[in-house]
Amino acid sequence: MIAPPGRPAYRPPPMVRLVLFDIDGTLVHTGGAGVRAFATVFATEFGAHGAERLRFAGRTDVSLVREFFQWNGIPETAENFARFFDRYVFWLDHILAHSRTEECPGVRALIHELEALPEPPLVGLLTGNVRLGAEIKLRHFGLWEHFVTGGFADDHEDRDQIAAVAKRRGERLLGRPLAGREILVVGDTPLDIRCGRAIGARVLAVATGGARAEELARHHPDRLVEDVRGLRAAQLCGRE
Repeated sequence: MIAPPGRPAYRPPPMVRLVLFDIDGTLVHTGGAGVRAFATVFATEFGAHGAERLRFAGRTDVSLVREFFQWNGIPETAENFARFFDRYVFWLDHILAHSRTEECPGVRALIHELEALPEPPLVGLLTGNVRLGAEIKLRHFGLWEHFVTGGFADDHEDRDQIAAVAKRRGERLLGRPLAGREILVVGDTPLDIRCGRAIGARVLAVATGGARAEELARHHPDRLVEDVRGLRAAQLCGRE
């Protein structure tokens, strides 16, 4: 293509090589199992109540536990964090098995389309869940095996730093550095949009979870949809 005088030639955006999904409200709804597991551990292990007052959407598990410890004067020691998460994953697994859960509309079909693309991107996770919590949730739906990499709350307390970890892991698997625009982050909260921006990624916001479409729009994702039904993986990833 010949560009008009004074204008640079058009360059299409690079193909997406790494797709990173949030979990809660983006891939699945767990019927409040995580919140109830938090509350159960705080009550049974620490004698503290009020976990339902925590704002969970888009947060990391570690930051939520730290906030609750601070509210209740519980020492923020490594031993107390380990004690919490050791019991949390037990209760999460138990409560999830007895909860009303559902996949978000269209996610399984989209994942299958991504995997079937010519030169398919890596499909991974970018989540505030600890890794074992993420695995428990996604195994419940038969989705865990689709994700080959990711960043988790075990890696860092801050979502932006978790995004950087997920990017580095993707780069190691691909064997080369990734430009930000070669990464697509899919999430349902303003914090998901922010952490995608922190690594220069494209962001697909979905109004299936923690925020209404109007709120998500104020944070300027690259694309905003009610849910992923009808989206074409090839178009999302620059394959057409």
